Amino acid sequence: MTRQPRPFAGKPSEGERLIFGGTTIIVRASAETTGGAFTMFEESTPLLDTSRHVHRDEDEMYYVVEGEHVYQCGDEEFHVGPGGLVFLPRGIPHAHRRVVPRTGRLIVMTFPGGFEGFFRILAEASRVGDLGEAAYARASQEYGITWVD
Repeated sequence: MTRQPRPFAGKPSEGERLIFGGTTIIVRASAETTGGAFTMFEESTPLLDTSRHVHRDEDEMYYVVEGEHVYQCGDEEFHVGPGGLVFLPRGIPHAHRRVVPRTGRLIVMTFPGGFEGFFRILAEASRVGDLGEAAYARASQEYGITWVD
């Protein structure tokens, strides 16, 4: 997107809720609201760990609100707790896990915006009872994700 974004403010109770596989993603700022500059979403308990993968198009930044998290990016490993953040550049294989499985809360930003579409595909597949390998493959192909492991 190249349009000039309009100013906006969001309330804690607002945001697009995308539910799949027992996880809820709350989109706080989308490509539509930021003119494509970034996407910001919140992940809250219960959460899924993410195996090693590569983003073709997005850089990611995680701000840890709750819990202890371990991020691997390339050959580096980062242990991050509440108040910490980690930046994961596109094109470098990375993974994420929680020290205590399925716990924590994260604010995630992706640059540029648009990655919320990945979660929309999964949420729709879940809604119609078709969340499985094919849905993940479709979302991954459309949003430039290559799974390494």
